[in-house]
Amino acid sequence: MKTAFASRRLPIAIALVVAVAIYLAWAKLSGGGLPSGIASGNGRIEAVEIDIATKTPGRIKEILVNEGDFVEAGQVLARMDTEQLEAQRRQAEAQRKRAKIGVDTAGSLVTQREAERTAAAAVVAQRKAQLDAAQRKLARSEELAKRETVSQQVLDDDRAAEQGARAAVAAAEAQLAASEAAISSAKALVVDAEAAVDAAQAAIESITTDINDSTLRSPRPGRVQYRVAQPGEVLSAGGRVLNLVDLADVHMTFFLPTAQAGQLAIGSEARIILDAAPQYAIPAKISFVADVAQFTPKTVETEEERQKLMFRVKAQIAPDLLKKYIQHVKTGLPGVTYVRLSPNAEWPANLQKKALQ
Repeated sequence: MKTAFASRRLPIAIALVVAVAIYLAWAKLSGGGLPSGIASGNGRIEAVEIDIATKTPGRIKEILVNEGDFVEAGQVLARMDTEQLEAQRRQAEAQRKRAKIGVDTAGSLVTQREAERTAAAAVVAQRKAQLDAAQRKLARSEELAKRETVSQQVLDDDRAAEQGARAAVAAAEAQLAASEAAISSAKALVVDAEAAVDAAQAAIESITTDINDSTLRSPRPGRVQYRVAQPGEVLSAGGRVLNLVDLADVHMTFFLPTAQAGQLAIGSEARIILDAAPQYAIPAKISFVADVAQFTPKTVETEEERQKLMFRVKAQIAPDLLKKYIQHVKTGLPGVTYVRLSPNAEWPANLQKKALQ
């Protein structure tokens, strides 16, 4: 009798265990079992991706990192071939030397034109003195001619000399004006030569910048995710060489329905549990809540769920915690984010005990 009774209790016990397991699974999937003020959503670990790309067209000379390598800010990741840029810089430096010689030549020309102006001014003074003497002599001859003490020929000669002296003054003044114009032209040549020097210097600086930019450096700490190109490949401007993951900005994106998203505040506490490490709860903060509702992700299969509007939410992991476990950070890992909708809500015991520090 006892054996028969025991045999009847065994199927009942198994049925109870299966029922409890089914209920627990249902509670986990449906969100039931969470205390009031706590919500959850499925998502994947994501991080900001950075493309390391070329600024100018060129050939990849070498790549110094491999996929999976951790890199620091400022670390050299790859180098482009700069032979053509080096040749362009040498050409620009030669143009700068030529322009500097042009400045010296133009300066010498200004000095020469100024000397010519000084000489022309002296000639003008000389011609004016001659004109004054000719005018005085003509005045005396005209006075003497009235008294008929000089011949008409002398008077005519003095008048011709006065007119010649006047014309000489005009010619000298014209030469002086031409010398001043020549000085202005020579000074313009100096300005043009100096501008050529500045242009050549700017070209050198621009080419030098391109040469420096041909050494590709990491803008921030991270991990190499992909080598998009290989040494020897020729890339256009903006061609991608590497893809980095910024491990200082790691987060999980998930979705919450309208009612829960409306209660959520930026900075609210969250806990992330990854499928790969369910024994740990990763502390996080809510850093983003979408201001526009969306339909639920395509992975939700039922029509009823697809019709519900959902809000995209981002839970960001603290940078200090990321640095501590940097070797274990991986993007793409699925998991669940639990978020506290109310600051007074209590975390479930399992999320409190196994939270990472």
